[in-house]
Amino acid sequence: MGFDKNSRMWDGLYNYPHLFGGIMLTAALLGLSTSYFGGISIHSLSYFFPYLRIFQKNKSGKKPIRVFIDGCFDLMHYGHANALRQAKALGDELVVGVISDEEILTYKGPPVLSMEERLVLVSGLKWVDEVIDGIPYAITEEFMNRLFNEHRIDYIIHGDDPCFLPDGTDAYALAKKAGRYKQIKRTEGVSSTDIVGTIFIYSIQILLSRTKAYLLILLGVA
Repeated sequence: MGFDKNSRMWDGLYNYPHLFGGIMLTAALLGLSTSYFGGISIHSLSYFFPYLRIFQKNKSGKKPIRVFIDGCFDLMHYGHANALRQAKALGDELVVGVISDEEILTYKGPPVLSMEERLVLVSGLKWVDEVIDGIPYAITEEFMNRLFNEHRIDYIIHGDDPCFLPDGTDAYALAKKAGRYKQIKRTEGVSSTDIVGTIFIYSIQILLSRTKAYLLILLGVA
């Protein structure tokens, strides 16, 4: 009799492998949650089984909040990273817009890094879920509607430092008027402009030092 049961079990395993596979996976997960590994929660397991994170994140059935932040991100520094970290905390998915080389040249001067280089840097940060390249410097009504409709953006994020266009208007006035604007804290004491200035000063100092040494050699003093 026992042999007959075992035979039917193996026949079932052969004929319905997916059913038995599902049963075994369920049993394994239940075993992990109640045995020696009882301290491992489904939240922790999601890091070992990436696909479980989908179920964990969407179990409430709510639409994820998508937030958008833009910038030049030239000579990326910890201030940029801190801005992206704060922006991600205001939503579920962070979309980052990287301003085009042409727009930076028009509004701020030539960038040090190309847009392709800046895209690589931004995409590599852990808080970033999606990147939009070649965006305009100003949040126009047309571009804002693109963000809301095509990219399903819920809120536009910017730091608490003022950002004005050449005509003196607030670059984020339209987003604020639409009620889709959120603000983060700017990281003080660091900026790409300051970094470029520091590099320039050091370059001048090195050039002067080498020129002085060269003149001393020519004069036979050194």
